[in-house]
Amino acid sequence: MIYWQLFYTFAFIGSLAFGGGYVMIPLIDSQVVEQLGWLTSMEFADIVAIAEMTPGPIAINTATFVGFKMGGPIGSIIATIGVVVPSFIIVMILAKLVARYSNSPYLQSALGGIRPVVVGLIASAAWTFGAKTLIDVKSWIIAGVMLLALAKTKINPILLIVASFALGILFF
Repeated sequence: MIYWQLFYTFAFIGSLAFGGGYVMIPLIDSQVVEQLGWLTSMEFADIVAIAEMTPGPIAINTATFVGFKMGGPIGSIIATIGVVVPSFIIVMILAKLVARYSNSPYLQSALGGIRPVVVGLIASAAWTFGAKTLIDVKSWIIAGVMLLALAKTKINPILLIVASFALGILFF
């Protein structure tokens, strides 16, 4: 039963979350924390943080971690397949359409309308995730320092993750 639920839940998420992995975070949170109760908010925040630090797309990594927690290695595989299959099918269809109609002014207008929505969805994901993880002054300071470093320098984000990891060990 859990395997079907994992597949269905992540296929649902994968079919609705346009705009990339960061856009999927609030939808995954809504499903696995709020509706299904598979994780607490803090467990979900930890999984998203780990998924961000590990190689690969964040939505796939998150699905893999959630699937593992709920159904072990098989659950991990099933959740990952569930989140990937809808995106794969949609991308294959869209790739064919974009290749055929790439010069269409209607397609260009549609894409122009979609881009701002994607930015808004990513901002919403940041807001939602920030509200659950920035819980004290120390976490706000670390987030602020890392945001400034990212915005004002060309430092590699991986170094910022490592620095945040070290600051977390020191401060918490």
